[in-house]
Amino acid sequence: MTSTLNLCIFEMLRRERDRFSGGPDQGRRRLLLTVATWGGVGYLPGMPGTWGTLAALPLWWLLRHLGFWGYGLALVILVAVCIRVTGLAEVYLGPDHPAIVFDEVVGLLVALAWAPFAWPWVLGGFTLFRLFDIWKPFPVKYCERLPGGWGVTLDDLAAGLMALGVLELLRVIFA
Repeated sequence: MTSTLNLCIFEMLRRERDRFSGGPDQGRRRLLLTVATWGGVGYLPGMPGTWGTLAALPLWWLLRHLGFWGYGLALVILVAVCIRVTGLAEVYLGPDHPAIVFDEVVGLLVALAWAPFAWPWVLGGFTLFRLFDIWKPFPVKYCERLPGGWGVTLDDLAAGLMALGVLELLRVIFA
């Protein structure tokens, strides 16, 4: 039984290797998938979206030191890159593949855009973002239906905006 399982795993890994190896654009493909999976975090088992969101926290910490305008500019650039990269990654991995987590990264950056640097707010933004991303209330579900990288990215942006709105409302209430 164990040898059959090992053989199946070996065959699956060989097929994956063959699918991504060779050809003149191998380096481009690897770079694209590295960005789309946020350095491979998207391949972690169980809950890749949550792992990707968690792995985005160091980037949020770095970007918040850029100030309001620097953070905003970096976010706009990352959103544009995300739309392009996730759309291209779908060619290799399939439509909105769970391993594509770069969209969770930009979604969290939106959710925490104005969050104070205090762990209750960061944890709240993280939790609200994941809740809206998993639950997919309107307009998140609608955005997900858009084609290619637009749908992959904009549903997470919508979830991030909803989390940002709730965080700001809580900040007003508790201020």
